Amino acid sequence: MLGRTGIANAEHLEPSEAFKPISIEDRHVTVYATAENSDQRLTVTDNVPFTPLGQPLETQVCVFVDPAKRFQTMLGIGGALTDAAAETFVKLPAPKQQEILKAYFDATGGIGYTLARTNIHSCDFSSSSYTYVSEGDKELRSFSISHDMQFRIPFIKQAQQAAGGKLNIFASPWSPPAFMKDNNNMLHGGKLKSDFYQSWANYYTKFIKAYEQEGIPIWGLTIQNEPMATQTWESCVYSAEEERDFLKNYLGPTMKRAGLADKKIIAWDHNRDLIYQRASTLLADPKAAHYVWGIGFHWYEPWSGGEPMYDNVSLVHESFPDKNLIFTEGCSDSFKAERLHDWKLGEQYGRSMIHDFNSGAVGWTDWNILLDETGGPNHVKNFCFAPVHADTKSGELIYTNSYFYIGHFSKFIRPGAKRIASSPSRSQLLSVAFINPDGKMSVVVMNQSEKKISYNLWIQGQAASISSLPHSIQTLVF
Repeated sequence: MLGRTGIANAEHLEPSEAFKPISIEDRHVTVYATAENSDQRLTVTDNVPFTPLGQPLETQVCVFVDPAKRFQTMLGIGGALTDAAAETFVKLPAPKQQEILKAYFDATGGIGYTLARTNIHSCDFSSSSYTYVSEGDKELRSFSISHDMQFRIPFIKQAQQAAGGKLNIFASPWSPPAFMKDNNNMLHGGKLKSDFYQSWANYYTKFIKAYEQEGIPIWGLTIQNEPMATQTWESCVYSAEEERDFLKNYLGPTMKRAGLADKKIIAWDHNRDLIYQRASTLLADPKAAHYVWGIGFHWYEPWSGGEPMYDNVSLVHESFPDKNLIFTEGCSDSFKAERLHDWKLGEQYGRSMIHDFNSGAVGWTDWNILLDETGGPNHVKNFCFAPVHADTKSGELIYTNSYFYIGHFSKFIRPGAKRIASSPSRSQLLSVAFINPDGKMSVVVMNQSEKKISYNLWIQGQAASISSLPHSIQTLVF
């Protein structure tokens, strides 16, 4: 299950530093479960003791965990605070607004998001296209975030408060203003004109400073959302060389001059299919690599056929172990109301999160945290699913099982956690394991099969006997 983990980069602890054998007198595993065709939704289903178990037999299904082998440190898990999410949120009754904030950002009563993404001016999940400057204003004298003051900024502030002030926010542009592009359009791809490289680099710094003046610290940014996609919505195309040169000659130095060198710059921000080519091109250049905190990626490559390309993420981790990997966007598209309770929605999240963390990702960011009953608002009718939808007519919230699947990670794997070795003995099971800063271990086990599977959580010669329902996900905490 570990696949290409970059084992050479793991921490190998000396026996004195590693965990002592578990005492069966005082150690139990608390099992939290979400399962199809049941009422289990992040529900405590069992409290299981460890008992001695030496060499397991081939017929004994196990999930093996080795806390002495440690890998990447977690940044956080969260979702996107878009215009669409903010515009949906404001239409809810006040009690429902508080419910959604608690559901996402409260670590005790909710699933404890600690990471968030937002858009730099408009994206597809905005009600219209807009920018922060007047047409043709290359010097950015008219720069103003007044548009965002109506819905998005108040929404982000409430999310920050609900998260206890511990919310790392990164921002992404979907397109420069139309006058800066060779197609004179924010939509339909096009490229940034070379004459506007500096002006566009300045735009990022103005955005960050304007948001911070409103009390919203920006932790980092991505250079361009989906830089190889010509979309019907806001988009802009960069080759690997163009992204490299914009970063090293303009964006990176401009951020430094503006006193923003501490902000994390994430490159690529697109699918796993081309991730190695993009990362290798940027990081082979020392000047560009100096400014790159990490490589961001999305999950949309299966939509062109085939399976998710998890191994490409592992290869980047192995090849560039000094750079971080972060999942920056994923959602299920083609919204249909009759699919709101489709179990496959959550399982897509579970598979991706387990594989991505085992491949070295330090953070994972879902797309819109909230959408309305149409899968919008969206100004180009690119409607999709969110973990939670609001019926803006009735004021009710609809929780898809994606919310609970994500919660099996975000609620129990906290910032600062270290991934530890985890290996299931049957392919129907997927697993990933972490040790949190407080010393508690969290092991996520996903049963993709149609059958109930009983297995042993095996650690240092002792095991807890656990049973998982068909199409279920569990988090084991001890």
